[in-house]
Amino acid sequence: MAELASLVQRLEVAVSRLESVSGSGGSAGESAAVSVYVEAFDEIIQGPVAQYVSLSQKIGGDVQKHVCYRSHDQHLFLVFPAVFTSLLQPMSKIIQQVQSFREQNRTSALFNHLSAVSESVPGLGWVAMAPKPGPYVRDMQDAAMFYTNRVLKEYKEKDKTHVDWVKAYLSIWTDLQSYIKQHHTTGLSWSKSGPVASASAAPAGGCPPPPPMPPPPSMDISQSSGGGGGGAADNRNALFASINKGGDITKGLRHVSDDKKTHKNPNLRGQAPVPAGPKPYCPPAPRPTATAASTLPPVLELDGKKWKVENHEGAENLVISETELKQVVYAFKCNKSTLQVKGKLNSITLDNCKKMGLVFDHVVGIVEIINCKDVKIQVMGKVPTISINKTDGCHVYLSSDSLKCEIISAKSSEMNVLVPGKDGEFTELPVPEQFKTVWDGSKLVTTVTEIA
Repeated sequence: MAELASLVQRLEVAVSRLESVSGSGGSAGESAAVSVYVEAFDEIIQGPVAQYVSLSQKIGGDVQKHVCYRSHDQHLFLVFPAVFTSLLQPMSKIIQQVQSFREQNRTSALFNHLSAVSESVPGLGWVAMAPKPGPYVRDMQDAAMFYTNRVLKEYKEKDKTHVDWVKAYLSIWTDLQSYIKQHHTTGLSWSKSGPVASASAAPAGGCPPPPPMPPPPSMDISQSSGGGGGGAADNRNALFASINKGGDITKGLRHVSDDKKTHKNPNLRGQAPVPAGPKPYCPPAPRPTATAASTLPPVLELDGKKWKVENHEGAENLVISETELKQVVYAFKCNKSTLQVKGKLNSITLDNCKKMGLVFDHVVGIVEIINCKDVKIQVMGKVPTISINKTDGCHVYLSSDSLKCEIISAKSSEMNVLVPGKDGEFTELPVPEQFKTVWDGSKLVTTVTEIA
């Protein structure tokens, strides 16, 4: 709150400076241009942003705590180029706080709301994305829609407030894209005469990088390049003087006597000849390989309500047996390992795992597979939802009690679901990866494309 109050105070000072400039010393045309895109930005703040904040407060809980759209910072970006660099770092800090809040509340009942905001909040860095800030904002909106669709699915028939919240939040990014297209198509308008904002300055993942190194100084052959005063210049002058001698240039060559000529002295022929021409190619000696970076120690521990399973390599007997309904399991960077989870718990997440096997009894929430490769999941009891996202190679073995499980996939490939039969044998069925979309005159209709 103290930081927000400070930024509000800075905004008031900035606005007063803008008013004084536009009223006295500033150009009338320039002030009008500034006011146009500032007023257009205010319409977004007073429209979808205000509605989103109001609905977030109405929903309450973690969603209300997560609201942190920093319109004050954006105002300063638009009005005063001089504060651009100084405001990138606080903006980056806010984005990191939003994302950290989501990670710290993975067991929240409003986790999909938090994820929608967390995945798209880097879009606030559009002010530093040149020359294409509009497409960057669109990508952030697409990242949010994966989770907003979950919110709509969960609350569509239960609570209209959450549906309105989704519409208000997505409309922020939609209106922002239109605003950028109209006023800042290739970057902030003042960047044409002030400092140019580049993509490398975007604060999406951390503090803005340092400015690029200045270009090397141009070489001046008229000056000495050595430390001996005019020695280098004298050598060049001597070289040019020798070239200008013409035919007299050979007068300085030393005469070779007959006793040193091989065709007149047979004794010299038995000695090793002086090699002529370029040396034969010899492959360079292999460089010593750099030592492998130190790997993090494996972890299997209960931290509060979260079971952490991290950095395991080739561990085939990882077991979590003492579980409770409120607990979650989070497996991160485990390779060629197998994890068995007994009992009933809230959720399980596999993140950045390769050739990983997971066997569990009961999950009352969701099983998420994110950024994984070649993983196998076996359900022994019940699970309502399995989410597969950005994963290549995933086999899901369902039990007879989990046949009503919903499998949600996005940006994934090589997915197969194995369904048990009456004789206990599994039938393997591929999850569609290719779709066909057509316009039927009123809406888009998407169907699965069957590949023989």
